[in-house]
Amino acid sequence: MQRRSFLKKASLGAVAGSAAVAAPVFAQDAPTLNWRLASSFPKSLDTLFGTAELFAKYLAEMSGGKFSVRTFAAGEIVPPLQVLDAVQKNTVEMGNSSGYYYIGKDPALSFDTAVPFGLNARQMNAWMWEGDGMKLTRGVYKDYSIVNFPLGNTGTQMGGWYRKEIKTVEDLKGLKMRIAGFAGEILTRLGGIPQQLAGGDIYPALEKGTIDAAEWVGPYDDEKMGFAKVAKYYYYPGWWEGGAQTALYVNQGEYEKLPKGYQAMIDAASRACTLTMTARYDNLNAQALKRLLSQGTLLRAFPRAVMDACWDVSNKVYAEYSAKSPRFKAIHDNYMGYRDQLVPWFRLAEASYDQYVGAALSRQK
Repeated sequence: MQRRSFLKKASLGAVAGSAAVAAPVFAQDAPTLNWRLASSFPKSLDTLFGTAELFAKYLAEMSGGKFSVRTFAAGEIVPPLQVLDAVQKNTVEMGNSSGYYYIGKDPALSFDTAVPFGLNARQMNAWMWEGDGMKLTRGVYKDYSIVNFPLGNTGTQMGGWYRKEIKTVEDLKGLKMRIAGFAGEILTRLGGIPQQLAGGDIYPALEKGTIDAAEWVGPYDDEKMGFAKVAKYYYYPGWWEGGAQTALYVNQGEYEKLPKGYQAMIDAASRACTLTMTARYDNLNAQALKRLLSQGTLLRAFPRAVMDACWDVSNKVYAEYSAKSPRFKAIHDNYMGYRDQLVPWFRLAEASYDQYVGAALSRQK
C-alpha cells in the first residue's frame, strides 16, 4: 500500500511539474496583444453583439489573458455599415458585420451572409467548413485585405413587419421596406422600394411612416426592437435569409503577424460562437413568439403566389449577375449546387420528422 501511495504521489508530482514548466514557456513565447473589434450591431441586441463579446471572452481565456480584444458596439468608434472599411484600413484589427451590407462593393459578398432561397443554418455551416465556402468567400475578402470567419448564424429569419396585409404580388408595389442584400433587388423588380438601414434606425423610420415594412431577424430581436408597436402583421418565412451568417473580419496584415497558436484560437472561438448563436436564437425565439402573439401580433404566411414570384425573379437576377461577373457565377454555382445537393436529404429526414411531430402535437391539443 505504501509503495502504491508513493508511486501515485510521484506521478501527480510529475504531472504538476510538467504543467508548471509548460505555462512559463507559453507566457514567454506568446505576445501580449490589445486589439479592438468594431461591430455593426447595437448593444441592445444581446445575441448579435453578445456573440462578439463571447468571442473576445473565449480568446482571453484560451490565451491566459494575453490576447485581449475590446469590443465596440455599432457607432461607438465606427458607423455600423462601415465596419468592413475600418478593418480594411486597419483602423481596427477586427470587425463583426454581415457581408450583404456591402453588396455595393461586390455582390458576391452576399454569399457570406445569405441570399434569397439559399442555404439554411446547418447547410451554411457545412458549406463553409466542409464545402468550398471558406475558400470562395476568402477569395472575395482578400480584395479588401480581410481574412473572414463565420461568427454566428441566426437560423431562418422571419419575413418582417408590415402595416398592411400582403395578399398578392400587387401589394408589393410601392412598398417601402427596410431590407438588405439581394432581397432589396428582388423587391425592386416586383415594384417595391427597398431601404437599407442599420438596426438602430429601423424603428424610428417605421414609427414615422418613412417606411411601410421592415425585416430584421426574428421574434426575440424584433420584440426588443419594438416593431410590434407600430406594425401588426408579422410574416414568414424570411425567404431571403434561410440561414443568415454574421462574420468576423480580421485585417489580413495583422492576422499574418499572429503566431499559429493565436490563429488557431480565432478559428476555434469563431466555430464555438457560430454554434452558440444559433442555439440561443432557437431557445429565445420560441419564447418571444408566444409573447408577441399573446399581445396581438397577427402572424401571416406569405401567399404561395408571392413566394413563387420572388423565386422566379431571384433566379433571373442571379443569371444577370452571373453573366456580368465570372467570380459571382463561380460562387453562385457552387453555393446553389451545394444547396441542391443537401435539400433532398433535409426534406427526407428533417422536414418529414418536424412535420409529423408538429401534426402530432396539434392532434394532442
